[in-house]
Amino acid sequence: MPGAVSEFIDDIEDLISSQDITPKERYASRKSVSVRSKKKEKKETECVEKVILESVVPGTQTIYVKTWGCAHNNSDSEYMAGLLAAHGYKLTEDKFSAQLWLLNSCTVKSPAEDHFKNEIELAQKRGIHLVLAGCVPQGAPRSGYLAGLSVVGVHQIDRIVEIVEETLKGHTVRLFGQKKTEEGRKAGGASLLLPKVRKNPLIEIIPINTGCLNQCTYCKTKHARGELGSYPPEEIVERATQSFKEGVCEIWLTSEDTGTYGRDIGTSLPYLLKQLVAVIPEGCRLRLGMTNPPYILEHLAEVAEIMHHPRVYKFLHVPVQSGSDQVLADMKREYSRKDFERVVDYLAERVPGITIATDIICGFPTETDADFEDTMQLCMKYRFSSLFINQFFPRPGTPAANMTRVPPQDVKKRTKKLSEFFRSYEPYGHKVGEIQEVLVTDVSHDKNYYVAHNEFYEQVLVPKEERYMGKLVTVRITSASKFSMMGHPVDKPKMPGLVKPLKKGEVSGYWKQSKASLPVPILMLLIAVVARLLWMFI
Repeated sequence: MPGAVSEFIDDIEDLISSQDITPKERYASRKSVSVRSKKKEKKETECVEKVILESVVPGTQTIYVKTWGCAHNNSDSEYMAGLLAAHGYKLTEDKFSAQLWLLNSCTVKSPAEDHFKNEIELAQKRGIHLVLAGCVPQGAPRSGYLAGLSVVGVHQIDRIVEIVEETLKGHTVRLFGQKKTEEGRKAGGASLLLPKVRKNPLIEIIPINTGCLNQCTYCKTKHARGELGSYPPEEIVERATQSFKEGVCEIWLTSEDTGTYGRDIGTSLPYLLKQLVAVIPEGCRLRLGMTNPPYILEHLAEVAEIMHHPRVYKFLHVPVQSGSDQVLADMKREYSRKDFERVVDYLAERVPGITIATDIICGFPTETDADFEDTMQLCMKYRFSSLFINQFFPRPGTPAANMTRVPPQDVKKRTKKLSEFFRSYEPYGHKVGEIQEVLVTDVSHDKNYYVAHNEFYEQVLVPKEERYMGKLVTVRITSASKFSMMGHPVDKPKMPGLVKPLKKGEVSGYWKQSKASLPVPILMLLIAVVARLLWMFI
């Protein structure tokens, strides 16, 4: 049971390494490990030639969509998938049956970009058409391995259909421009009211703004997402209202920094939250995404008040990154350790039981042993139930990439020390025996349980019975592990929200065709045939 959700990771709040097993753990159960010489494999030198589909009707091909990274990226992929599906394209999870791959990338860590590169190479070898998206091509469009490939910029996702159509014809299309408001300032991005295909029909991910106000020395995301651009509150509320009418029971507010929301358009995060809770149906929930300490400080009282609302999870992700003021200054994080502690202490006092998740970067170039000890002491003080531990990765084009690096062996030692401390305590044992109401929204990674969350957004596993999915369930906590609790249902499940959710793969926010009408691709094909016949015989 403990392993069921130890890697239940879906967004930037959950980009972690602390829960990954170490090589030592992986081989601990083996009495001996022998090293075998690896036979040299012949590399494939011949690539399959792409099939150019110039004569094929657009909207009849199969598309595979792959996403790396944050909730914002996942939301972008959902919108692009929705637009493609609305225009007749078939979406598939079997990538080798697709004529085109849409790869939506993440630039936070080097490994994510490496996986992105590997998928590009695989598609090229198999002669599969490619459209690239996300922060990697947006932030570094001149990278050699992107040459000759179609790219949709993070602000141009609403034009994915025309890019796919041209790419299938053998053309290369690149769109990088920013969206602007009528007043000429940067907009939040493509409209929130576009069609989408939700990865999880029960969860609506709403980006409330793009970009940020910081200039962190290690961060590459700013190169891609740019300065702050917020969506109008009424557009966000309209999207939330529509999603609840489609059976969604949980909404996630996401961005590169939710705390900065509205500063560019004369509003604020607390104002938006108050507008949203007014439209959340009974039994549904809202989860607030990541916010940096400087921008939540001035809203602490209002955020604490909102967290008491029964339809808002008592959860906040506030990445500290280091417990050393000197390292924070070198990172240009624009806050001190005391600022972070003030946020945590204030919310813990006024919202009892609140879950505060945070991030740590081990081995930032200027981090000394003393700096790392400051970080250890901070983590020991608060014993965070969610602690996302990452080794420093130098990202090309960032100031930190030019700094002298900490020796790799020291980085590994620090990461190991913090990870071992994190694994040494169990945060949920005192909750065994409690009666909790949980909302069931997903399936555990081992496929043996359904995953639910209580009011503090803590994971609770329940029996994998269809009657519980998408329902509010009252459970008794029977056991606890490092990352979750086990809940035994003690009452009948209750239906939250307004209606049953859309089916997986069904397009959200798209007009429904009557049974008598023909699908658009078939209609276009018939028109083409008729036109051809007229040309031949007239």
